[in-house]
Amino acid sequence: MSPVVPAVDADALALGDAIAARSPLELFWRRLREDRVALAALTFIALLVLMAILAPLVVKLLGAPPPTERSTAALDPPFGSPTGPSSVHVFGVDTLGRDVFSRMVYGARVSLVVAVVATGSAVVAGVVVGMLAAYYGGWVDTIISRTLDMLLAFPILLLGLGLASACSLGDGCLGVIRPGLPVVIVVIAIATFPYIARIIRGQVLSLREKEFIEAARSLGASDRRIIFRQILPNLVAPIIVYATLVLPQNILFEAALSFLGVGVQPPQASWGQMIADASRSFDAWWLMFFPGIALVLTVLAFNLVGDGLQDALDPKARA
Repeated sequence: MSPVVPAVDADALALGDAIAARSPLELFWRRLREDRVALAALTFIALLVLMAILAPLVVKLLGAPPPTERSTAALDPPFGSPTGPSSVHVFGVDTLGRDVFSRMVYGARVSLVVAVVATGSAVVAGVVVGMLAAYYGGWVDTIISRTLDMLLAFPILLLGLGLASACSLGDGCLGVIRPGLPVVIVVIAIATFPYIARIIRGQVLSLREKEFIEAARSLGASDRRIIFRQILPNLVAPIIVYATLVLPQNILFEAALSFLGVGVQPPQASWGQMIADASRSFDAWWLMFFPGIALVLTVLAFNLVGDGLQDALDPKARA
């Protein structure tokens, strides 16, 4: 008697093959695509980046003057006070007669450059330090951990303010870190990398005890191969998520340093510096309103994208 072969549902089989054929990247994009809020925030960031890259063209197309150009004719004639939004200056002018819209567009460049470069530097340093401390352990972990504890003991803004003040004098720090934008980037990277290093250290401490690491060691794999071929690929998801969450914090950090006078130096435009200048003119609401709104929307967009990436990369966290 021949064995009975159960009937196979062709539709179910096709559906199973389709699901099995999806790569992790496709599954990630499918989950992210369902988050409309994150996609809207990602679209806003893409437009902001495009505007920052094409800042000279955007300013020229809208007929706005360069960000450093002063115009006494744009000021209020009797007292020389700043004037509000008009058909010529859509966001008004500041106390020196400079176009607020033009300075906001160029200020987006500063915020994005600081956010990307400083966050990238902090992530690289944090990943390297955290992996070395957790993987080797012993005295290596002790020295690195105590150094990180010392850096974390200082309030982040106070640490950044002290470093930026020291490096903003004379020729900067070590003759390489010049006052201005380089100082801001280095200070933010130094102040934020200990947090990333702590997170990576905790991740690696759990990964190094896994079975696949023990199997790699038993096969004679070198430490370098285990770190870069076994451990690092498993850290990609938390690195991406945490980097997107640190980006908006660093944008605010740059704005705070510029507001306190140790960040981007004039005449270079910066949103934090524009808000600091606006604090001296209480009646000119447009000087603080427009850069403040730009800062709030940018930070909010990065936070929403970070939350969306976290849900897409780790869907179990949503439950």
